[in-house]
Amino acid sequence: MQEQELKQKIYATILELSEGMLQQVGDDTPLIGDASALDSMKLVELCLALEDLGGDLGFDFDWTSDAAMSRSRSMFRAAGALADEFLAQMRGKQ
Repeated sequence: MQEQELKQKIYATILELSEGMLQQVGDDTPLIGDASALDSMKLVELCLALEDLGGDLGFDFDWTSDAAMSRSRSMFRAAGALADEFLAQMRGKQ
């Protein structure tokens, strides 16, 4: 699967988990904070889905870093940041 396809798959998962709160997902769609359409449980579901996807692709997606929930540095600050981190981890394990 190509990186752009993976990014779209991640965005589709976010859209599905938003349960109609979002009409579309883009790079700047917030995943944490007041503007997020995902509550904490949906964010965990997203992380578990990405773990499964990583496993299918042959690597362990690590979403538990010390900076994961930092509003300024977190991979969860926006959908694009999360997709970029997923792809970077995938590249690093190949």
